[in-house]
Amino acid sequence: MLIRRCLESRPPGTPSLPHPCLPLKTAPGRRAPSRGGEEAPGAPGAASRKMHYYRYSSAEVSCWYKYLLFSYNIVFWLAGVVFLGVGLWAWSEKGVLSDLTKVTRMHGIDPVVLVLMVGVVMFTLGFAGCVGALRENICLLKFFCGAIVLIFFLELAVAVLAFLFQDWVRDRFREFFESNIRSYRDDIDLQNLIDSLQKANQCCGAYGPEDWDLNIYFNCSGASYSREKCGVPFSCCVPDPAQKVVNTQCGYDVRTQVSPASGVLRVCSLWSSFLI
Repeated sequence: MLIRRCLESRPPGTPSLPHPCLPLKTAPGRRAPSRGGEEAPGAPGAASRKMHYYRYSSAEVSCWYKYLLFSYNIVFWLAGVVFLGVGLWAWSEKGVLSDLTKVTRMHGIDPVVLVLMVGVVMFTLGFAGCVGALRENICLLKFFCGAIVLIFFLELAVAVLAFLFQDWVRDRFREFFESNIRSYRDDIDLQNLIDSLQKANQCCGAYGPEDWDLNIYFNCSGASYSREKCGVPFSCCVPDPAQKVVNTQCGYDVRTQVSPASGVLRVCSLWSSFLI
């Protein structure tokens, strides 16, 4: 039908040249020339150039792999959104968003910063994985795979270096713990983090209860007038199973009244618990 319409639309008196609607006829054994100066399909180099215009079924990504990767990364991406939301909400409650210099004025670490860093990494990798898998974007998939491999090798390198330089790592951890003990009362999130670590590991201080002398509220020096003087946080106390309400004052004056060996205080160190 298409060929008939093409023939009917040809003006009268036109010489009998090959019509653009009709296939070219060639002699047996000869290759038909292509229109518009293009190379014939069998010409050398034509296949390599046409690979950019055709998609072969053998090169397509399996739908199972595609949507499996997408499903995994959408969960990863949503988790990153949750971490970012929680971190920003915590900063807004503490007034950090209105005054970002509060972060730099802290002597210890703000746990919200760790939450935000983890959230940014998870959000970025999850977004790249989701869009890359759904749109079959090679650049985003390469970025996603490269970032995962880089994180893996960084963790491996840190583990090897920590094993080879244990003394140096132990000194750095001690400085880190001591700086956070000094800032125990400066930030509520840091306070909750230290209490959670001491209760979970059943420890008190970085190397022992005496480390709490570094904090001005628990210091035993005569210049301190704090009610918590010569005490420890309640997370250092051995909990009484009979008590249903947590006694937050159990650590008052315990370093002057009782011996740590009596069972009132946990005497293990936080550092040794990490080594175990």
